[in-house]
Amino acid sequence: MTDIHTPRLLLRRWQDDDLVPLSEIHADPTVMRWIGDGTPRSLEQTAEDIEAWEEEWDEEGFGVFAVELLGSGELAGAVGLYVPDSPPEVAGQVAITWRMARVFWGQGYASEAAHATLEFALQDRGIDRVVAVCRTADTASSNVLDKLGMQAEGATVDPAYGHDVRMYGIDLTEFEG
Repeated sequence: MTDIHTPRLLLRRWQDDDLVPLSEIHADPTVMRWIGDGTPRSLEQTAEDIEAWEEEWDEEGFGVFAVELLGSGELAGAVGLYVPDSPPEVAGQVAITWRMARVFWGQGYASEAAHATLEFALQDRGIDRVVAVCRTADTASSNVLDKLGMQAEGATVDPAYGHDVRMYGIDLTEFEG
């Protein structure tokens, strides 16, 4: 099991007692606005997400971490790596993703967790390039990608949901860890 400690966070694999707190994050329409089709997810859908993330860990050797606050042990969200199916421009590459409970927005937690995830990709998994897909209007996530040093590499329409998205990438051999 891989745990990553940052100054304020613990990134870890999923536990049974994470389901309800993550489902509460997924039930918030403001959080989910930029994820997938933009609709909140049910408890059952959240359970399916966690199961799929854990399967990716088993199959790929990486996946989406639970993000826990070190001080309180509270689940703040999720961050990690996955292999997207679309858009075609990034399909099959390793991508970074995150979602944080709204109460934790604007405090640098997403940037801190994503930075640690990129270090993990390079140092622990030997991944030399990571991409990201961000809805064009999602300025908060664009700001996190900028802080990570990821470069915009083009725009397209997500074929699954019809949203305008921008694709980003970073060569981790140049990543400032």
